[in-house]
Amino acid sequence: MAAAAAGLSWRRVSSFTGPVPRSRHGHRAVAIRELVIIFGGGNEGIADELHVYNTVTNQWFLPAVRGDIPPGCAAHGFVCDGTRILVFGGMVEYGRYSNDLYELQASRWLWKKVKPQAPSTGSPPCPRLGHSFSLYGNKCYLFGGLANESEDSNNNVPRYLNDFYELELQHGSGVVGWSIPVTKGILPSPRESHTAIVYCRKDLGSPKMYIFGGMCGCRLNDLWELDIETMTWSRPETKGTVPLPRSLHTANVIGNKMYVFGGWVPQSAGGEISAHDGEWKCTGSFSYLNLDTTEWIGLISDCQEDKSNSLPGPRAGHCAVAVGTRLYIWSGRDGYRKAWNNQVCCKDLWYLDTEKPPAPSQVQLIRATTNSFQVKWDEVPTVEGYLLQLHADSPVPSGAGTPGTGVPETSMQSSQGSGSSLHQTPQSLPSVPYPELKMDHPSQTNNVIPNVQVSLSSNSLLKVEGKEKVAAPENKITQETMKNHADATGFKDSNAPSLLPVCTSSPQTSANLGELHDSDKRTVNPDASVSSTVSSTQSMVTQQAVKTESSSTNGAVVKDETSLTTFNSKSEAAETACAMPSTRVSPGQTNDSHSSKPPQRQMAPAKARDRQWYDVGIFKNSSAVVSQFYLLPEETLSISNKMESANVPDYRLLKKQDLFPGTVYRFRVAAINGCGVGPFSKISEFKTCIPGFPGAPSTVKITKSVDCIHLSWEPPASPSGNILEYSAYLAIRSTQLQENPSQLVFMRIYCGLKTSCIVTGAQLSNAHVDYTSRPAIVFRISAKNERGYGPATQVRWLQGKAGARR
Repeated sequence: MAAAAAGLSWRRVSSFTGPVPRSRHGHRAVAIRELVIIFGGGNEGIADELHVYNTVTNQWFLPAVRGDIPPGCAAHGFVCDGTRILVFGGMVEYGRYSNDLYELQASRWLWKKVKPQAPSTGSPPCPRLGHSFSLYGNKCYLFGGLANESEDSNNNVPRYLNDFYELELQHGSGVVGWSIPVTKGILPSPRESHTAIVYCRKDLGSPKMYIFGGMCGCRLNDLWELDIETMTWSRPETKGTVPLPRSLHTANVIGNKMYVFGGWVPQSAGGEISAHDGEWKCTGSFSYLNLDTTEWIGLISDCQEDKSNSLPGPRAGHCAVAVGTRLYIWSGRDGYRKAWNNQVCCKDLWYLDTEKPPAPSQVQLIRATTNSFQVKWDEVPTVEGYLLQLHADSPVPSGAGTPGTGVPETSMQSSQGSGSSLHQTPQSLPSVPYPELKMDHPSQTNNVIPNVQVSLSSNSLLKVEGKEKVAAPENKITQETMKNHADATGFKDSNAPSLLPVCTSSPQTSANLGELHDSDKRTVNPDASVSSTVSSTQSMVTQQAVKTESSSTNGAVVKDETSLTTFNSKSEAAETACAMPSTRVSPGQTNDSHSSKPPQRQMAPAKARDRQWYDVGIFKNSSAVVSQFYLLPEETLSISNKMESANVPDYRLLKKQDLFPGTVYRFRVAAINGCGVGPFSKISEFKTCIPGFPGAPSTVKITKSVDCIHLSWEPPASPSGNILEYSAYLAIRSTQLQENPSQLVFMRIYCGLKTSCIVTGAQLSNAHVDYTSRPAIVFRISAKNERGYGPATQVRWLQGKAGARR
């Protein structure tokens, strides 16, 4: 079957940077999030370096490993359990094999030689190569391989193995020991250079190990199944065309499919081959086995010619690893030149997206201005970009807009190293600090503020960019590590359950992203904090009535008055005359909470609104500043919706439309990979602003003392008048949180002109610990001018492993 007909779109990676490892075969690879880690193999000598490839940044690097560094090996066992990697056996030099076991803690790049206990019955595994080493749960399963019967490494006497061992692991680090399981059924025949994978169906839950192919004097293409729960071997019946017998191939599980690529296969009878090349050849054939139906599907046949270089060439002894739903293949040998007595190795790196990407998270609002939105969404692994679309409640003039200038350049560099993404649910902000006072401008619009996180653990990040190598916390690789590694300070966005609805109010408004660890007593370095800055015309903020109630909580009374504020976008939207931006709108659903207020412009008919989705553009990163969108030609508006499989238009030929103030826009986003455009996210809804209110306080510092903490901040960069007072809030425990965990309850702990306050131990004892991302206590700080309160800055104070303060 042709690759195009099978819907395959292999991509060759050519733009990588860093120290590229020399080509080889017999190496092994595993993936830790988006990092591909490669060890061993040989080509003019056995390689002993550990190479890492970052699939996000397309960067190779050599981590500074330490500890009991193993010798180079080839055709070894290589498995990954979280952030630790186990290496067993392999060929350490010609004719000399190993049965040593090494563990690599990838969070610290620390090697350790481990010595498992011998089995209670029988001997431990003998030295070998070409075995399979598979992980499921806390156990590794070793099968087969090739041993050297001769004690003289120069006198190789091969012995094919079919012994079966189980290695029990300790949690986090170390091993317990080997055991020889008692199995039922007939063992697979002896073999080496086979593959073994473990798969567990979601509906049945019984894990199975599948062994395919290998070598035992001749190549094999038999399939064996081991039920790990009952330890029963069987030969499953398969449908479809079984791949040719092969060895030194790869097999990887993605979803419910086992993808088999390459290897040594028989030379076809009709093929042209010179006398000295023998009867075997490398192949570039590609198939998968549906593990639910045990049906083989051929994707690239062995005889298929590829003169366009759009497919990986034939190879054996390569490595293949799955990163999400993307399959990567690197190096391997493409033949054996007997006349030259050397291997010919490939140098290329390829990947294949096996399915369309899943729908991203809903579009999240960071801040809004009168004519723009700064938005983001959670990253989707292994994608090439994102298609962002919007449609407006108000009709878009067909002749409006300005000539397009190509794909918009409004995308922002997202903080891809974040351990948690920026998640903001629009909520309401108290228009005045005291619940009994009335607000002066009840008809303005509310929007969302930036959520803030400060992390002081910059020295705990695993830096893998360039030649920097800083150790990460033991036994784990932080999510910061596995992202873009661009931010060595550790200042990241956070996953907040709710946010105060506000807007920026000046050409430049910054909000410091802050997260502080409970165990850290240092002060947040303001120069190290990330600032989100919007350069635009005057922005605006909205005020809205908020449900409040008085409460006397343990020692938390400030100025003899305590405001207990519940932020709930639904209840506030029902009580006010202005539209609340909602990120909880499912596809096709509209938010009619604004219907009680006459719109500024006539609403488009419902059917017309449903079909008028406009492209904002295609963005490489998961964030964007949206100030315009592209107008599609009139004839395309008759389409009910942009089809997910439709071709992306040439933006240079389209006109652009600016956003209007005080207008509700709905957003959705879809990810793009080699298989095309995936499904769209759920719909989010935001409203542009009206100017006049102060910006968010900035440069928040948190200093921990023995029995209290000290909060301080700097005034907004754009006060839009005189700052009358600041308010600081603390998220507290409440019975309402049990009913709706996403509805945070805030108690005001400070109100005054000073830009600092003390949070006492008594107040902290009543704090709610938010587990939406990492455990954290949540603070919010906002400023008030003559118009009212502006956006708040939210700070998440990390509590570490200790968790809540109870």
